[in-house]
Amino acid sequence: MKKTIPFILMIALCFSFSAFTTVEQNTSTTEKESIEVENMAFAITLRYYNKDSKDHEFKVKTCGSTKKVKFDKSKTTSVTIQSGCSDAVIFDKCGEVKVKSGDKITIKDGCIKVD
Repeated sequence: MKKTIPFILMIALCFSFSAFTTVEQNTSTTEKESIEVENMAFAITLRYYNKDSKDHEFKVKTCGSTKKVKFDKSKTTSVTIQSGCSDAVIFDKCGEVKVKSGDKITIKDGCIKVD
């Protein structure tokens, strides 16, 4: 009886250490996954000032897909373009404008200028 108690305690300690190690490894994997998700871009946010007295809707190409984005008249605000990338090309009446998330743009006479 005296020999079985230390033996049982030893087995219990071994199981508890192996369980602790498994939990620690899973936590480590979860932290790596969350860092990867934080570094991914899911949208492009632009701050804009539309000096024109009319709304504009421009074609935008990002991550290989084309979308349309509306800019309200005579307004300073932000617009968000849903995307898996952090950059895009906006097609206005003056040509193409390359933008990236966080850019500030001005719209005047239907043309976009990155500030």
